[in-house]
Amino acid sequence: MLIRLDPASAEPLFAQLAAAVRGAIARGELAAGERLPSARELAESLGLNVHTVLHGYQLLRDEGLVELRRGRGAVVTEAGATGLARLREAVTGVIAEAHRLGLSADELTALIRREYS
Repeated sequence: MLIRLDPASAEPLFAQLAAAVRGAIARGELAAGERLPSARELAESLGLNVHTVLHGYQLLRDEGLVELRRGRGAVVTEAGATGLARLREAVTGVIAEAHRLGLSADELTALIRREYS
């Protein structure tokens, strides 16, 4: 799992970290039961304060994507992995329906942006 953070971004570093892990789970790079690096290791490798990493991990815990276990660290939950897998399946279905209706990728994207707002 590759984590890239942008210190110049307006988004806080802990939120960027959580988004990177969320994306890795969504892409299937992290599966249920897999351990994330310890907060100390990750902080050291990214040049962050350990509390920044812990804040990101706590955000993921609050979302149900990881479970924080004393002595074992952060572990991807089954619910987190399968929830995003269901979303990927739903998106695949939406794309298939858009093709059937003759919508271009740009039209579908515009529709999603309008509905998401």
